[in-house]
Amino acid sequence: MPHPFVIVTLLVLVIRLGLWLNKQRKADAGREAPAAGLVSRSELVEVGSEPTDPAARAALDAARAGDWRPAAAYLSGDEGDWSARYARMNPFGELAATDDLWLWQWRKEQPDSPEAALVHTCALVKRAWEIRTGQYASEVTREQATGFHQVLQEAAEASHEAIRLAPADDPNPWAAQQAIAMGQGWSRERYRELWAEIVAREPHHFGAHTAALQYWCAKWRGSDALMHGFADEAIAGAPAGSLLTVLKLRAYWEQVLRDKSAATLYRSAEFTAALDAALADLAAADPAHPGTVPSRGWIAHGLIENGRPAQALELFRGMGREIAGPWIYYGNPAAVFDAARTKAARAAA
Repeated sequence: MPHPFVIVTLLVLVIRLGLWLNKQRKADAGREAPAAGLVSRSELVEVGSEPTDPAARAALDAARAGDWRPAAAYLSGDEGDWSARYARMNPFGELAATDDLWLWQWRKEQPDSPEAALVHTCALVKRAWEIRTGQYASEVTREQATGFHQVLQEAAEASHEAIRLAPADDPNPWAAQQAIAMGQGWSRERYRELWAEIVAREPHHFGAHTAALQYWCAKWRGSDALMHGFADEAIAGAPAGSLLTVLKLRAYWEQVLRDKSAATLYRSAEFTAALDAALADLAAADPAHPGTVPSRGWIAHGLIENGRPAQALELFRGMGREIAGPWIYYGNPAAVFDAARTKAARAAA
């Protein structure tokens, strides 16, 4: 029998070797990213956290400094469709959720501004969900639940004002009510009435469809069947380039998230067909579409799960610094996203 000292020495050597190999793997991954035309992990940010539009960045910087006027000018512009305008609103709602002095000044000086009213609604919604946290309902404390519902009711009241002030054909104040509907537990009948208001104004609103898929999934107010049915119906009536085909990929992910045994679906003929349809939809989409980067993320994830990781590399390159797709829902988005990119890069090589 080996001497105890020898055994301990061997164990120490094995541990040190393991640590060294892990360090080398991380170093190799860091070298692989730039070599494959990808930004390094240290440069990654979550999608939407840093607007790429210089006008948006300037308006946000001005708002942080207390000047609301650039934000008002930027958000009142009529460039793009309703989906694009809705996406532009998001970073300002994020900012106002934590720093709203500039927003209150804006509302004071322009009380009838529909854009200010919508930012106010979005900020309250975000604040409410931050209080609740992203935990399952069983893990939310009584204090968190109480605060959540109080602020969400304020958001509901603000949304009614936003609807009143907005042009009659604007779907965005209605779309903002979707997060309120989920949090307040609106019945399916009531939600369908809300949905009718949205699609009457914009039948293919990207952000609204993404939120609606959440309402119809099993973890909220629907089921796997209702969720897939909603995705199929939305895709059937959508034009090429709408990027609504990505709803089907998200639906599969939601299903697998709740039932790990369903992961075999990723190699099914149905999923492969949905994935190919999403690739064609992305190719037909306007690069300025607000869903372009998120869609690249979901399609890249689908390709990896479908056994086609090499095809995902070009999508990761197109995403630049932004982390999008299911990886943003993990505890360390940059790490899991980088691991997926590395897998694609190695497969392509």
